[in-house]
Amino acid sequence: MKNEKSNLVIYSTVAVAALGYFVDIYDLLLFSIIRVESLKSIGVTDPLDIQNTGLSLLNWQMAGMLIGGIAWGVLGDKKGRLSVLFGSIILYSLANLANGMVQTVGQYQVLRFIAGIGLAGELGAGITLVSEIMSKEKRGYGTTLVATIGILGAIMAYFVSQYWDWRTAYFVGGGLGLALLVLRISVFESGMFKSLRESSVKRGNFLQLFTRRDLFSRYIKCILVGLPTWFVVGILVTLAPEFSKNFGMTDAVTTGGKAIMWCYTGLTLGDLSSGLLSQYLKSRKKALLAFHLFSLGTILFYLTSGNISQDFFYFKIFLIGFGVGYWAVFVTIAAENFGTNMRATVTTTVPNFARGALVPITMFFKSLAPSLGIISSAYIVGGVCIAIALTVLYFLPETYGRDLDFLEQEGSHL
Repeated sequence: MKNEKSNLVIYSTVAVAALGYFVDIYDLLLFSIIRVESLKSIGVTDPLDIQNTGLSLLNWQMAGMLIGGIAWGVLGDKKGRLSVLFGSIILYSLANLANGMVQTVGQYQVLRFIAGIGLAGELGAGITLVSEIMSKEKRGYGTTLVATIGILGAIMAYFVSQYWDWRTAYFVGGGLGLALLVLRISVFESGMFKSLRESSVKRGNFLQLFTRRDLFSRYIKCILVGLPTWFVVGILVTLAPEFSKNFGMTDAVTTGGKAIMWCYTGLTLGDLSSGLLSQYLKSRKKALLAFHLFSLGTILFYLTSGNISQDFFYFKIFLIGFGVGYWAVFVTIAAENFGTNMRATVTTTVPNFARGALVPITMFFKSLAPSLGIISSAYIVGGVCIAIALTVLYFLPETYGRDLDFLEQEGSHL
């Protein structure tokens, strides 16, 4: 009976974390899907202005996620994982309801920033909670389910945008988030965190990550290994209309919505495959290596497009999405690398810093594009992102099967 109750708690926790990430991804990617339509609606009509304003708004969202990642991560280690699951979803749900009422670019910037803060907490808190309540042999299956189901939110966002206007699409996302709060009542705090409350060790000390050499080294590697994902999503897929025109396609793509949908269909299957592969190989590193190399090939395949059909173009987008579908393994590695007193801080900030890396990636890309064009610029920026990810992966420790019931004690400083 006790085992049945324990299993029920695990199943409900995984389900709620997965649904939370589903709504998170819906809201996170919705702007990229309705970028062109929403900007035209509020008076931005010039194609170059749409491109630059869209990238600017995306950067505002990512800047919010950087700040939110730190705030929610520290809160998760100090007050508990559940406090983040509740607080973050309330903030981004209300922000996205307000996004549906914007009238100016300035309003859009502020609300995408606030939404970014809220969106920053969902994945890290969910993965931390699932990692701590499951056995070390099976936790990879749990985190894989969270990421795989969650990423389907982008596909739902696309179909909602096809049947309703962009304002209604924001209202749907906000409503889904508020509805999910009801299910959160059934989720319990992790036993590891409850035990941590009785310890005198410092919890959620974000600055400690930058003052201890061993912590900083692990931390920065966990972030950099995920760079290619947001290069693909933020540059290659978000700017799919611009790339299709530069490829010389007769039937060029006009909006990014369908591109996002096909990318995230690939990401969903990639996340499921990479998570299962890491369990089969009993190695997070080998699974990531396989996907990084496959991703390199698919990016090159995408950038060598010419005057191809839209269907073939979307097939290529599906492939590059599959290639960077290792988000579950990526975030699980972050959770497994750090002790219970810093795990929520790390697991929440790492994916958000990886997402936030889109800001310098975008700046690098935009600095090259005027002189080299967007295709050559994408070759260079993508090559740098893959090279960095492969280098840090080599130096990352293997974490499959690691016992997570340990603490990060005070130690030597940089």
